[in-house]
Amino acid sequence: MEGLEKLTSTELSVWVEQAKFQAKRGRVIDRIPQLAKADPGWFAAHICCESGKNIIFGDIACIFPLMSVIKTFSLLYLLEHFGVETVFKWVGVEPSDAPFNSLEQLVSDRGRPRNPMINSGAITLADKLPGKDANQRTLLFCQWLNQLAGCKLSLDEVMLASVRLTRSTANEAIANHLAEAGHLENIETALDTYEQICCISGQVEDLALLGKLLACENNFLNSQNRRIVNAVMLTCGLYEASAEFAVKIGLPMKSGIGGGLVAIVPGEGAIACYSPGLDNIGNPVSAIAFVEALAQELQLSIFG
Repeated sequence: MEGLEKLTSTELSVWVEQAKFQAKRGRVIDRIPQLAKADPGWFAAHICCESGKNIIFGDIACIFPLMSVIKTFSLLYLLEHFGVETVFKWVGVEPSDAPFNSLEQLVSDRGRPRNPMINSGAITLADKLPGKDANQRTLLFCQWLNQLAGCKLSLDEVMLASVRLTRSTANEAIANHLAEAGHLENIETALDTYEQICCISGQVEDLALLGKLLACENNFLNSQNRRIVNAVMLTCGLYEASAEFAVKIGLPMKSGIGGGLVAIVPGEGAIACYSPGLDNIGNPVSAIAFVEALAQELQLSIFG
């Protein structure tokens, strides 16, 4: 039996309690009022195995915005629609050691986004999503994900209003610089699309189903695209902490400031977590502690 399949609910509850104990090291983000309403004690986990076995735990009814976790899937969507060569003309794949919303990084890279998992790369890709305006782009993208993964994601309009109210000046500066460098066709459409797709929301089960698309061979996706997305997640998915966790955990992972985290166990399944308390880089503390315990105890690292 594979590592994830062997998991028992007794082991799981021990690791969840240990992970939740870490929650006090995290802080719920307060920059976006609607996100600030989350309880730092919330924790949910959903593990989706290739066999169809599901293991669930905690506050699984919580609905949260995917925020930066969506970057993984906008990359996948564009690879499927336009191919590798085109997508990597728009963005690079190099890890960044600067914060995810760093303008300095973009300036030092002469206006070319370093990778799709930081804001400059994700805003550039949002500009390329199929559709005539931000609303249609978000709808088509959300429908594609739901159809492919069998999940029930939807746009959280209340969260979107809150994001728009407190629009990030860093993102505006990044978009302006991208436009000057010739990487954006329309600043406003790019930012609007980016904000909307970040507010695509669901439960931890939806995130696990999305992760399973990347973890397991399927007839819907090009295998090379899955491998590329997993590789970029491993090296860039947890911002400037990516290398540290590639060593500690050894799984492709992506986090979001909404508290979501997805970890891919290739050939076995996906682990999705929700814990809104973040560390100072923007990664969910309890979720990472939980995946780390799981990866070490079940020897899940892709590096054997």
